[in-house]
Order: sequence, then C-alpha cells, then structure tokens
Amino acid sequence: MCGILTARGGRVRSTTPAEDRYIVLSAKGTGAPQLSRWQISFLLPQESRYPEKLARRLRGGGLYARRPVVCVPLTRQHRTARLQWCREHHNWTEQDWTFVLFSDESRFSLSSDCRRQLIWRESGTAYRPENIQEKDRYPTCSIMVWAGIMINGRTHLHVVANGTMTGQRYIDEVLLLHVRLFRGAVGDKFVFRGDNITCHRTLAVQDCLDSEGIQHLVWSARSPDLNPIENVWDALRRQVASRNYPPTNKNTLIRALTEEWDKLPQQLMDNVVQSVVRCVECCITLHGGQIP
Repeated sequence: MCGILTARGGRVRSTTPAEDRYIVLSAKGTGAPQLSRWQISFLLPQESRYPEKLARRLRGGGLYARRPVVCVPLTRQHRTARLQWCREHHNWTEQDWTFVLFSDESRFSLSSDCRRQLIWRESGTAYRPENIQEKDRYPTCSIMVWAGIMINGRTHLHVVANGTMTGQRYIDEVLLLHVRLFRGAVGDKFVFRGDNITCHRTLAVQDCLDSEGIQHLVWSARSPDLNPIENVWDALRRQVASRNYPPTNKNTLIRALTEEWDKLPQQLMDNVVQSVVRCVECCITLHGGQIP
C-alpha cells in the first residue's frame, strides 16, 4: 500500500516517536522488557514492510547489525586471572607483539557455525555483557586443526588426524615441525603463545621448549578473546561455508580447510595481531572494576 501523504507530500509515519524509542530500548534490552521480533512487529502496520522499517527505526536510534562477540563462560577466578594477565602485559607495544607466534587448536565440523547471526548494537559496545554470547563446545563429528600466526607469517594448517592430540604428538607434530622453524627465523626475541589444554602443559613439552630456547608466553585460562587467531578461525569458517561446493564428508572438509587457509590474506593476520593491544585494554575495562 502506498500510505497516506501529508501536506508536505511525505508519507505519514507508521509509528510515533515514543514507539520508536520503545523499539530501540527493547532491542538494547534496557529501559523496556525484551521483545521478540514478532512482538515488535505489532507496533508497525500490517501493510508495512516490517524488516526494512524496523531496521530504519533501529539505525535511527544508533543501533547497527553486528556479529556478537562470543566468549566461554567465566568464573570469578577466571576473571581475576584474566585481569591480572592483562595488567601485566598492558605496557606491551605493537612492536613487542610482532615477535609472538599466536597458536591455537580449533574444531571444525560440517555444521560449523559461521557466525551469520547478527545483533543490533551501538558502535563501540561490542564487549558489553548484553552483546556477548557464551559458547563452550562445538558439535561432535568434527576434526581438530592447529595453526599459528604472527606479523608477516603463518604456519601451515596442521590436521590432527587419527586420534587426539597428546603431549608427545604436540612435541613431534607441532613444536619440532612448526614452532622451531619460526624460532630460528625470528631469533632470540621470538615468543611462542600456546594454549592451556592439558597435553600442552606437560613436563615433556616444557622440557622441549627449554631445550629449543623457545620463550613461552603463559596465557590466562579460558581467554580465547585475547588470542587474535580466533578471528582468523572465524574468517576460515566463513570461507569454507561460502564455497561453491561445501564439504560433505571428512576428507572434503580437510581439503577445503587447507585450501581456504592458504588463501587467507596475510593482511588479515597482521591486522588481528596488531589489535591485541586494544583487546588487552578492553579486557581491563571490562574486568577492571569490582569483579562480580
């Protein structure tokens, strides 16, 4: 329907300013009860194009569609450890972080979440609690891969095949084949950032790091948001999901991951590593006050 025209020639607004404010407050989850999309639609006339009109109302209130920050559930102890770690490394410059090889393992499945679900939020509010989604585990029937990134470099994507990762496999397949090469290329300033899973913290692993002269950056537990490679995993998931012929079995999934990993631009790796300084500052801002 065309709608009713005003004396100035424009259409009459289907909602009042008060209703517009109510829609924005409902989407933000403050000042009004949380409403579903269907509930909000009752504020708009039936003949209107609901998604487009609602988007205009939200943008008019300063809200924009963004992917939510995802984090794992945190206990009081986790938050305290994260805050302490960030304060210890708050004075590190972007130049200091360029010598760090950020590594991680991640699971991929045929139904991996490519994070296409969007939320409406204001600019600069990504790390507010109401804009963060907790996520702890991935589906079964998946494969584990390992990789490392740093400024001007990345490792090959290593597929953990035929079983799970153990301390000895971690030494043989990761430290000696990948990390040692980067240590030799970068020199004495090289710092390796592993993760905190049990097989990566065995005495044999620590002995290997010491014998190879590899400085290890101790990381706070359950802090994937402070590891820039998590953003690269997200990009890799989107690339695999957008392939013309998405993987349909384990072998094609491995091939797709390997091919798309090699295609990711190095500029992406550089940008996310350079963002570590901002991530540390955000963590201090988030947890710097009284820890609930």
